[in-house]
Amino acid sequence: MPSSGAELLRRLRNGVPAVLFALPVLLVFLVFSWGPIVKGLVMSVQQTNLIDPVKWVGLENFRYVLSDPAVGQASLNTLWFTLLALLFGFPVPVLLAMFLSELRGRSWFYSMLAYLPVITPPVVAILLWRFFYDPSPSGMFNTILGHVGLGPYLWLDSPSSAMPSIVLEATWAGAGNAVIIYLAALTSVRPDLYEAAELDGAGVVRRVWHVMLPHLRSVLLLMLLLQVIGTMQLFTEPLLFTGGGPQGSTMTILLLIYNYAFVNGDYGAATALSVLLALALAVLSAVFQLATRGWSTE
Repeated sequence: MPSSGAELLRRLRNGVPAVLFALPVLLVFLVFSWGPIVKGLVMSVQQTNLIDPVKWVGLENFRYVLSDPAVGQASLNTLWFTLLALLFGFPVPVLLAMFLSELRGRSWFYSMLAYLPVITPPVVAILLWRFFYDPSPSGMFNTILGHVGLGPYLWLDSPSSAMPSIVLEATWAGAGNAVIIYLAALTSVRPDLYEAAELDGAGVVRRVWHVMLPHLRSVLLLMLLLQVIGTMQLFTEPLLFTGGGPQGSTMTILLLIYNYAFVNGDYGAATALSVLLALALAVLSAVFQLATRGWSTE
């Protein structure tokens, strides 16, 4: 027993420097990561504009946002963007990565071109695309389409085309990150698998289906979940492209939260809607993980 007690004291003494070394990092993490979360939870049950005295209102903020028709419209718009982004934005990086993996010699150059939009500042990219989306016949996209007898289109000025136009820009801006991740995953595929497939007479399509996709399965599931979470938090594009218009067709949940807080000055409602969005995303993530738990290991 004495020897075991001495051993325990020695281990505790050796662990103290490690704890002291990690303590500042833990404090910074708690203050700047969990601090805003706790503050948001507290503000969600308060009526405050950060100037007047705080009034505790309990669940009244949640009742208010759930009864606001703008929340329903913003939720539908957000789901519509998510659906369009999954239909068009999710397959594009996968196809690009597979195409680049088949190239030889200058694949690094095309990878750099695919990643170039990612390093472009988002505000700069959006302002550039606003110029492209000029609805007049002299706008860049309308001029190009005019050569084949199409257009002019209103793009961002039409409720039916505003959200697809935003999806197009968002796909262009964000595809590079996914392409690099997929390319890194494809490097783990053993070359002899490709050689065996070629010896069996497999073409590009069969190599993609039987060799590439099985090795990308776990990465695809993870990227799918991350894209759903990311698209449900759409903010910058509708704010700078349309401000939520035309006719509220691009008003998203995060943009509505912004309006609650910085336009209406109702920070309680803004944090209440933020909490509801976080809960919805947490439930969605849990359901997705349970539903796909065995897919990546099949």
